[in-house]
This record gives sequence, C-alpha cells and structure tokens, in this order.
Amino acid sequence: MKPAPIPIAGRRGGALLPEQIVSRKRYIAATLVTCVVVTMVAATIHVVELGSNRMEEMRSKASYDLKDMHTKIRAAGEDITRSKNEKERASTLAKYTPAEVEAMLTPEQWRELDSLVTVPEDEFLMGSDRERDDAYNRPQRKIALKTYMIDKYPVTNAQYARFVAAGHRAPLNWKEGRIPTGTELHPVTMVSWYDATSYAKWAGKRLPTEAEWEKAARGTDGRRWPWGNQMDPARLNTYYSVGSTTPVTAYPAGASPYGVFDMAGNVNQWTADDFKPYPGTNAPAEVFKAKIAQANSAVDRAMKVVDLVVTDKPYKVLRGGSWKGDPFSTSSYHRNFSWPHYASDFFGFRCAKDVDGA
Repeated sequence: MKPAPIPIAGRRGGALLPEQIVSRKRYIAATLVTCVVVTMVAATIHVVELGSNRMEEMRSKASYDLKDMHTKIRAAGEDITRSKNEKERASTLAKYTPAEVEAMLTPEQWRELDSLVTVPEDEFLMGSDRERDDAYNRPQRKIALKTYMIDKYPVTNAQYARFVAAGHRAPLNWKEGRIPTGTELHPVTMVSWYDATSYAKWAGKRLPTEAEWEKAARGTDGRRWPWGNQMDPARLNTYYSVGSTTPVTAYPAGASPYGVFDMAGNVNQWTADDFKPYPGTNAPAEVFKAKIAQANSAVDRAMKVVDLVVTDKPYKVLRGGSWKGDPFSTSSYHRNFSWPHYASDFFGFRCAKDVDGA
C-alpha cells in the first residue's frame, strides 16, 4: 500500500496556484536580471582595470614627469593667443646678430644643414589603397613630377635664427627671442604656415607640394615609410618615445630612398597645398571643409560652449607625423591638416626648390 501524498499548502491537486506561478516567474526574472547586472559590473570593472593598467604603462614610458605636462605641450593654435601678448614685447626682446648666429655652428655643420637633395623626374605612387587608412588618403594613383630639389633636413632652430636676425619675429617657444638651450639642431617649431612660407621665400626657396614631399619620402615603389613597409620605432621619433623634438641628424637609419632625413616623425611639416580631396576618393566632403569654433551668444561664451561652423577658407596640409603623434600617422602617404595661422610645438617645415630647366 503506497503512503498517502503529503499535502502541499496552496496547491490544488499538487499544482501551483496561479498567484504562485506569477510570483515564481517574477523571482526567476529578478534573479536573471541580477546575474546580468553583476556580470556587466564585473566586466566594467575589468575594462576600467585594463584602462588603468594601460595608462600606467603609458605614464611609465613618458620621458618626463606628467605633472609637468602643461610645460611640455602646446596645442595647435596657441600661437594666436600667445602672439597677442608677445607682439607688445617684441621690441624689447633680445635679437640675434648675423655674427652670433653664424658662430652657433661650424662651417661644416652649416653646409650640411643647408644641403638639398635632388629628386629626379619620374612617376611615383601617391596615396594609399589600404582599407584601414583614412579615406582622405585614398585612392592611390600614379603622379609624374619633374626634377626638383628638397631640403635634406627640416629647417632647424639655428637656420631659423638667421631669419630672426634678418628681422622676423622669433617663434613663441624661444624665451626672450633666443633658441632654447641645446636645441640649435632641432627642427624649429611653433611656426605657422605663413611663417614657413615667409622663411622659404627669404631663403630663395618655397614650400614643397604634397606630391613633392611624398615622393621625396617614399620613392617610387609605394612603400609605407621611408625605409620600407614595416613600422620600426628605432628609425624615428614618434609617440612620446623621446618626449620632445630631436636633432634632425639623429635618425640616419630612417632616411628616405633619396637620403632625405626626418620624413617620418619628429615634426609635422607644412606643405604648400590646401587640403583637398583626391580624385576618385570616397572620403566625405565634410572632412575637407575648414571649420571654426563659434559661440552664438553671451551665455555660450560665458559657458565656453561653441559650435563648429563651416567656413570658405581652406586648411593646409602637413606631412610626416610628429614626436607626439600616432606612429601610423607617420606613414609617408598620411595627410595631416590645420589652419595656416596655427602653430604648435610639433609643427615644423622644410623647403623645396625648382631645378633650372626642369
């Protein structure tokens, strides 16, 4: 004889009552939601920890105390703000004499810095067809250029000091109008496109076009960097590996096929060209439209709220990447761009020159 079943309170014939089913469903749902929330919180904590570890790794690789960051970084455009104060002081700043400038370096050093490299007439591959590259670097196409000459090195502080001695305003990172100690052979920075253009004209040269700059950097075989197709941190100064500019002669292993130095890293270099789309590009037209930050009311200005407003003025192209940029922005075909009146501690330039009869 089987024992009689033990009655369960609230059941009808062993079945759960409707209100109990609803209650249990709610319990199960709440349990699932709690599990999901706990999982998401744990994942978030993990991501934060990863980010924290990555930041610590980056801090450990910085070449200076990050508490001093404000003394090391100048943003593009700071020239505009600082120049308002500096112009009033310009007449009181110490000025180099031509003799003082010439005495900075030996005759051999001056000859080397002033040397130009001849890039022979030929076709080369300009731009990129790599899908992961920014759309404004695409597509790749063949360009034919006549023979021209380009500076072997970016223009240095010492060379720019000649320009200053001739009456031009010193860069704003030169304290009291003098080159920062020990940086005579570093590329000049804090110069706008207008400064670079004025220097080139004064020196009897001009800024290189985008095509001229790129051909001098990568040669005719379509390589990504001056030395080949693989990023090699030992061949250039980029991504805070040093934490500042370096002498223009510091990376001979990074020279281009024509023997041109610092075509990757150290400083972004102004070119003559406006930032315009390549023929056949699928880059959005919006990216080529130069914009300014504009506050639309007194309240916006007080709260520092601005809108980006499209203008009819063009950006200018810079090439080469810099000591603080993404290593992959140092690819020979990569295009950077900025307002021509902006200056920065990672903007520099080099000059080019036509060849008579070319």
